[in-house]
Amino acid sequence: MKKNFLPISINIADQKILIVGGGQDAFKKLKILQRFDAVVEILALKVCEEIKNSGVKYFETAYDKKYLQNYMMLYSCLNNDELDKQIVKDCKEAGVLVNIHDKPDLCQFVSPAIHKQGNITIAVASNGENVYESIRIRNLIKDKLQIN
Repeated sequence: MKKNFLPISINIADQKILIVGGGQDAFKKLKILQRFDAVVEILALKVCEEIKNSGVKYFETAYDKKYLQNYMMLYSCLNNDELDKQIVKDCKEAGVLVNIHDKPDLCQFVSPAIHKQGNITIAVASNGENVYESIRIRNLIKDKLQIN
């Protein structure tokens, strides 16, 4: 399926977002989402200590589509091809936007390389193709504008 992502800014303040997976990738995603005042919850068989100590609500249990209710979007940080494909199917049926970590072909949306300071946000996207180049360019812009 062809992907051509539209870069947009979406208000996620006070919106419920579910991260499936409890490891370091999930923790990194959590930290990004918290900068935008989202209500993030974690669902995973095993949750790392950083997530447990973050103050967010987490559920140490297996994924089931029944958990999709009332979420705006879901990030899967499982790195489990079979389960990720099921999550995509379930989210589409439930009307929940879905992002599968490092698998843009399965995603309904991708997150750009972001720098946020106050009301200014720099976002550089590569259509999910080259994350490291997006980060490099974001950093060049941030440095050029002398944004800390």
